[in-house]
Amino acid sequence: MNHCGIKVLNTDRLQLRPFSMSDVPAMFRNWASDPEVTKYLTWPPHANEEITSAVLKSWTESYSAKDYYQWAIVLKENGNEPIGSISVVGMNNDIGMIHIGYCLGRPWWHQGIMSESLKAVIDFFFDVIGANRIESRHDPRNPHSGMVMVKCGMKFEGTLRSSDRNNQGICDASWYALLRSER
Repeated sequence: MNHCGIKVLNTDRLQLRPFSMSDVPAMFRNWASDPEVTKYLTWPPHANEEITSAVLKSWTESYSAKDYYQWAIVLKENGNEPIGSISVVGMNNDIGMIHIGYCLGRPWWHQGIMSESLKAVIDFFFDVIGANRIESRHDPRNPHSGMVMVKCGMKFEGTLRSSDRNNQGICDASWYALLRSER
């Protein structure tokens, strides 16, 4: 893969951009502190803005790496305020694999925003970075996450029983992927 660092990605409704420290209040308010948003994630809801600030500090300091990808999802009609995030949570350069994770604030659920975000990221990794495989997984108790993957053309590959852990404890993981050759 030919990593080039994070780039701003635009769709009809969205801008995916790097985070900045000025995003702390919006991130905390819009999704990071919401236990419903984090219910099936691997990190707990943030108890205060100091936690969000520490997370964003780590992310923004990592942007200098050419293979670090963590986008803020911004609904253009809302100005520059982030409403969620989408990022690479795993990578294997030997096989050209990118593993994507995402979360979105509750007020923006079921509006096609995450599908639009994932589609833009998939296109970026295939067309710009040269990935061979893009994958993701979800807890089967969170079927809407899998619906996002299917809407973006990812194929269900199976469910591994008791193979993961999230805020609900040990859980199954349903895996989806899209290969460059399947586009």
